[in-house]
This record gives sequence, C-alpha cells and structure tokens, in this order.
Amino acid sequence: MALIKKIRQRTGLAIGVIAVGLIFFLIGGDILSPNSTLLGGGSNDVGEIAGESISYEEYIQKIEETKFAFQQNTGRTPSENEMYSLREQAWQALIVDRVFKTQYEALGLTVTDAELVDMVQGKNIIAELRQQLVNPETGEFDRMQLVTFLQSLENAPPEQKAFWAQQERLFADSRLRIKYDNILTTAEYATTAEGKLEYRMASTVADVDHLFIPFYVISDSAVAVTDNELKSYIKKHEAKFKVSDNADLQYVSFDLNPSGEDSTLVLSEIRRLTDELRASDSDSTFVLRNSEGQNPFMVYRPGDALPQTLVNNVENIAVGETYGPFLTNRSTYITHKVTEKFDGTPRIRASHILFGTNGLDEAGKVAVRFTAQNVLTEIQNGLDFASAAAQYGQDGTAQRGGDLGWFAKEDFVTEFAEAAYAAKSTGLINNLVETEYGFHIISVTELPKSETYKIATVELELAPTDATRNDVFRRADSFAANTSNAKEFEANAKAEGYRIIQANGVEPFSRNLNNLQNAREVIRWVFNDASVGKVSPVYELDNSYVVVLLTNKSEEGTASLEQVRQEVTAQVRNEKKAAMIVEKLKGKTTLEEMKAVFSTDASLDNTSDLRLNASVLPGVGFAPRAIGAIFGLKNSGEMTKPIHEDIGIVVAKFNNMVSPPEIADYTGYQRQLVMNSSQRASYMVMMALQDLAEVKDYRYKFF
Repeated sequence: MALIKKIRQRTGLAIGVIAVGLIFFLIGGDILSPNSTLLGGGSNDVGEIAGESISYEEYIQKIEETKFAFQQNTGRTPSENEMYSLREQAWQALIVDRVFKTQYEALGLTVTDAELVDMVQGKNIIAELRQQLVNPETGEFDRMQLVTFLQSLENAPPEQKAFWAQQERLFADSRLRIKYDNILTTAEYATTAEGKLEYRMASTVADVDHLFIPFYVISDSAVAVTDNELKSYIKKHEAKFKVSDNADLQYVSFDLNPSGEDSTLVLSEIRRLTDELRASDSDSTFVLRNSEGQNPFMVYRPGDALPQTLVNNVENIAVGETYGPFLTNRSTYITHKVTEKFDGTPRIRASHILFGTNGLDEAGKVAVRFTAQNVLTEIQNGLDFASAAAQYGQDGTAQRGGDLGWFAKEDFVTEFAEAAYAAKSTGLINNLVETEYGFHIISVTELPKSETYKIATVELELAPTDATRNDVFRRADSFAANTSNAKEFEANAKAEGYRIIQANGVEPFSRNLNNLQNAREVIRWVFNDASVGKVSPVYELDNSYVVVLLTNKSEEGTASLEQVRQEVTAQVRNEKKAAMIVEKLKGKTTLEEMKAVFSTDASLDNTSDLRLNASVLPGVGFAPRAIGAIFGLKNSGEMTKPIHEDIGIVVAKFNNMVSPPEIADYTGYQRQLVMNSSQRASYMVMMALQDLAEVKDYRYKFF
C-alpha cells in the first residue's frame, strides 16, 4: 500500500508520535515489559499467539519498528526505562495482529488506497494528524502545516520514506480496528422489556431501616482458624486464588549511600566552585563547564518561576550576587548566581473561551456570536469562568479552564493581543473579541510584566564515590562468596548484622523487588537459572547491591496456602464471626433489640430513598446482597435475615416502597443500555479473543 508517490514523502515533521498513539489505540490499556535484549534459554521462541510461535527475530523486528517511531518523535534514543515500554508495545502489537487479522478477513474488512489518501490529505483527516498539526495560538488543526508537510515529502531520505510506509500500515490498521469496533457497537441492542426494567431499577425507591454489625465487634483472638480450614476454603474457591508462575525470595541489600567523607568532598567542591562563580566574568561558560545539573544557564522571562531553591532561601534577590550552596531534595548541592536583571519583552497572562467560526457563512457567524454573547452575560452574572471554558471552549485550552499562560503581544493574533494588553486591571473583558478564528471571551489573570532574569547555576550530585562503591561491593561480594545455601544465608546475615528482606509472589515479568527499582536481571536469574535454596551472585541495582536466596518457586495454578494465608485467614475468620453474630441475634425480633446486643459497635440507620439499582448502602458501603434482599420484601415491617457482606452483617426492615408509574416511551433507557454496552464491547471482545488465542509469553527468558 505505497502512497509515497500519491502523497509525497516527509521531512522534519516529528510525526513519530502518531505511531506511538496508534499502537496505544490498537492495544489499549497500560503497558509493562522487561528491559533487556540479551538472548537466553534454549528456544528461539519468545511466545505463542493463537497456536503460532513468535520467534525472537520477529519480535526484535517489531521492537525496532516501535523504537524507530519513538526516535522520529523525540529525536533521541530511548532510555532503558523507555525501552521497557517499547518492548511491551511491540508485543501487544503482535498480539493484535494475530488476534484481529482473521477477524478482518472473515468480515471482508479492507482499507483502500483512496480511503487512505482521504485520511491523510482529503476531507477526513485522521485525528492523529489533526492533533499534531496544531496552530499554537488557537490550539486548532492547521491545514497549512499539513500542506507544507506533504509538499516536502518527495525528497525525503530513504529511512524517512521507510518510516512513512510504516505510518501507512498503522493508519490502515487503525482504520480497520475502528471499522471492526463500529460493527460491534452498532450490533448492540436493548429490547423494550430491558428498557422498562432499567427504568424500574432507576425509579423504584424504598424506605428502609438497616442495622450494620461490623465483624470487628468480635476480636480476632476469639476466633480460632486451622490450616485445614484454610486449605478447604482455597479448594472450595479455587477460581479466586489463581496465580501465575511466581517465586518467593529473601535478599540482603547493601545500600549505596554516600559516606560522610563523600559528602565532605562534594561540599568542599561546591564551595570552591561557588567562590569561582562569584568571581567569574563569564557565568554561562563557567556553569556549562562545571555543573552536573540540567539547564545550568537560564533566562527567566516574565511569568516564569524562578528556581525554587533560590526563592525559598533568599528574600531579596540582588543582581550580581551568588547564593548557596543549598542542599536540594534531589540529593544535590546547588548554587545560583543572578547574572542579570533587565526589562525584557512584556508578557501578560490571560484565559479565553473560543467560539470558532472557521468555515461558517455570515448567518452561521451571527448565530455563534449570539451564543458567545449569552455566555459572556452568564459570566458577568456570576458564572465561574473556568467552568464556562470547560463547558463551551472549542480549543485545547478548554480542559484547563481556558488558561493561555504567559504570552507576549506579538505571540498572538492582533485583535486578541490588543484587547488583552489594553486592559487596565485583571478580570473579565466585558465585550467579545473577534479574530479570524472566531469570537473570544477573555479574562486577564495577570497584567503585563517585563522583569527578566539571567541566572547561572552550578549543581553537583551527592553520590557515593568509587571508593565507597568499592567498599560496599566488597562487603556484598564477601557475603555472597561465603554463602551457598539457605542455612548459611541466615547465619551469615545474622553474624554480620545484615537485615534479611522478604519478597514473595515475585512474577517472571516483575521489574522491582519491593522498593528496589530495575531488578530485572535478578528476576531473570530467578526464573532461568536458580533452583530453590540457591544463592545468587552479587547484582548491582540503581542504588544498591543485592544478594538473593530463592526460597520457593511455584508454577501457574492455584495458590498455595502460604501465598495467600493472610487473605484466606481473614475470609475464613469473617465467616466464623458471621456465624457467631447470627447466633447472638437469635430470638431478637426488632432491630433495636439486635443493636443492644452489640452496644455502640453496631449502627442503626434509616435510608428513605434507596433505589433498586443501588449497590451501596449508606453507612455500610458496598452491599449488593443486602439491597437485593431488601427489594425482595413485600410487606411493611417485614425484616430480612442477617446478611453476610464483606465487612459485616446487615439486617434490614422494610418500611415502604414507591413504584414508578408506567411511561409511554422507554427508548431513552434503551439507548442508555445500548451506550453502556457499546462502550464495553470493544474491550470485552478483545479480552475474549486474547483468551481464545491462548497467548503464551516466554519473553522473561530473554529480557
């Protein structure tokens, strides 16, 4: 599907973000994955999808495509953390390809070349392009940017042409998915009977008294729970306790913290640099050469926030003065020098509400002006500006209350800028302002300022020196070298005063061990090389060295008692408490008598407007079983049996019910049911197709 000759190839436009966005659209949801590309294990397959093996080479090719899109978007190579996400995008894209390909073929869904041309340069520009080609002044799609982009494509380099071909595939895949989802959503239907039931559930209201007895009225110590009871509960509720492959670990962490000597060295160095900066005649050159922080020399325009470490520590900032060093919350020492203060280009801050008129004739513009004037009148009469912007605004500023931030007069269209800069005070401008983009309601939030600063900054990281790192590593290495089994692990840690930390239920794709970040290599060792009782070599993490003991490894299936002991114990204990509470309630005929049994620990309340479609009972919380039982009662004064909810027992007394009258038309309720189902349909079908595809993921052996 080569549109290069039809559309022309690209140049410098950072359109790679479209690829990332489309991949997110196609796969949906959050994304997680390991972050190493080292080949491992005996097989060259990274998984199976719908019975088809996915080779390491195919997966790597998909990763490279995703990585290339990222580089085109950002202009840089992704970090390891970013590669983690890109690998998962690639894997999810492979799943989508396999899962939906047969669906598209079976339904005869296609995207023609003509359709794709229309998506890129015709009357129906796709949202991904429209969102990227935006006029910064209006926040709206700018067709001229698109025209310029398309005209520049003919002479693009080969790698950019290849990239554009990739975009074509993504555009087509995205459109196919939209067509498929539309088939699903338009197939949803709700009958009149379903609409009538929805109406009754939303409109039937009961008046009810309800007693809530929380489980904590009986102390945990009063309830004995045996392992056999816990195991029986797990067996009875196996579906609740399904687990994937996992492992239990113990580890000793040797933290890489700077020593007192390290701190002294860094402080001495930052003081030396502070003195040199104070005497320097070329501040920008000096800080660029000596600072470890980002943006060491900055121009702060009117409205820009000055460095927090400066304003928090200095009351009156003077030109030429050097302030610091200060210790930051980033474990760095920092010094600032105010190089220059001057009156720069004035900048103002304002908010607006845009009522667009692009493409409208005069009659249409008159109608838009009428609407805008009505909204302006509402604001003048007290309507909150930000709320009005969120409701009526037609550009990207609507979601932030219309805020445009700080801007210079020349940054904005003439009519708008002149109106804003003519304001003598902050607040609403009491007339509409018309520009080529439409009608604007404007509120000036900050009057023009011109005060501009140039600030030079030296920042040094407070980090362990090589000597400190070597010392910590020697201790970790000595511990690992003298520890070969679980008994020695415990004994050596105790002898050296090291703390043994538990990490249970670690899964093959985990990246962290508790709060230890980027522990992927440790976890790969656990699932590829380790056996129960084996001790690892020393692994270096971000801020520590660790030595790990594998204490247990479990395969996919039902969780063992030890894995879910705490959860199951609570469930079984609550079942026993429920029986004890019910026993205490026997013979009591009123809610007041029942409450008296438990004194102040129980609560008796009335709800006069409980609806049939509710799932929450006021004063209790999530209580669907109790609500269902309440609406099963018929006669005033009738009481439910004690009902076991998640956090206690509920007993309710039915007072009366107001049933809604029949109405002539239930289509509104039918539409609501259809809308709710349609919103879920795409996701639910994708989950079902993935389940049917029986995806098997072995990537943890490689990454």
